[in-house]
Amino acid sequence: MMERRQIVAAAMLGDADVLVTLVHVEGSSKRQAGGRLLTTSAISHAYTGTIFGEELEVEIVRTAAYRVSAGAALERHTTLCDEAAEMPYGVGCGGTVDLLYEAAKTPEFNALMFAMRRSLDGESYTVITWLPSKERGLARAVLAADGGVEFATPGLSPVEICDALVNGSRWNGSAGSIHVERFDPPQRLVIFGAGEDAKPLVHMAALLGWNVLLIDHRPQMAQRERFPEAQHVVLATCHNAEAFGVVAADAVVLMTHSYDQDREWLTALLPIAPRYLNMPGSKSRSSLLVSEAAAMLDLSLEACCERIFAPVGLELSDDGPETIALAVISEAHARCTGTPGTSGRLSVLDISAQIRESVMPFYMQTQGVVAAGQIN
Repeated sequence: MMERRQIVAAAMLGDADVLVTLVHVEGSSKRQAGGRLLTTSAISHAYTGTIFGEELEVEIVRTAAYRVSAGAALERHTTLCDEAAEMPYGVGCGGTVDLLYEAAKTPEFNALMFAMRRSLDGESYTVITWLPSKERGLARAVLAADGGVEFATPGLSPVEICDALVNGSRWNGSAGSIHVERFDPPQRLVIFGAGEDAKPLVHMAALLGWNVLLIDHRPQMAQRERFPEAQHVVLATCHNAEAFGVVAADAVVLMTHSYDQDREWLTALLPIAPRYLNMPGSKSRSSLLVSEAAAMLDLSLEACCERIFAPVGLELSDDGPETIALAVISEAHARCTGTPGTSGRLSVLDISAQIRESVMPFYMQTQGVVAAGQIN
């Protein structure tokens, strides 16, 4: 999400030359389809965003302007090990990536930037890109959440757009390949409480590209200058969560450090059931708050506990503001993205399988020993 913000910001400044989009991956890759970088200076080879690794990106940026000299182009890059180089581009991830190169300031580029920019403001868009081939050039359609066509390259028929929308992305090597993306608004984090310990939480959410709404009843705390990375800082004395547009899709952290304030807000938030609701604090304090809120709402303790992550997020060793913020934002991210949040570790079986399936087939194929598909 932060990459989207950065690319949109660079495009709005007019500092855009070539947009490079990862549209297809085979084998291992640091990024999946949808990763982007935008070259912002043909002279200094500057760019925003990331696709794979620095060595590969330097090559991509260096040649980007040339690749689009005759129009948008689809190019394949490999990071498999071969006999010519120990680690191509210094990566050695054992995969291939197909990249779409398109010049900035074309109608198709502007339409994509429009969808990306409006999505950051809270709207959803679907972008369908027909990848360039020998048969046809790049074509694109941008659809609003209600299905209305905001933009379509001349010549695209309603039937083509409908078919792509129904069937989604399609990869055929080149001819007929379609890349479909949905741009949804950033995750919103609502923080009740503008104390000093809210600052690292706001900062970490901003690094993720989230939208942050900060609410506090104290005029000296609810100051925009204290939280420049938040989208909104609101002074509020009422305890009507719906008045601030809090919805079930939000992540919410309750940290006013006032027991009465937290209880009032908790009572207002529990019926909404945000996808992530956290109350940093001791277990005894959190337990008392939940029990009182449950009684006020006539809800069971079990129902309330299912809607709350307390007392502090992921268990980390330190209890400083930065560590607490890290624990909370990590748990919130896992919850909001639907990922388990577990540690990923290599095993001997993993290593053996990757070497056998990714590296050895390609190496043996280049040596003329045997076709990759014949490796057991």
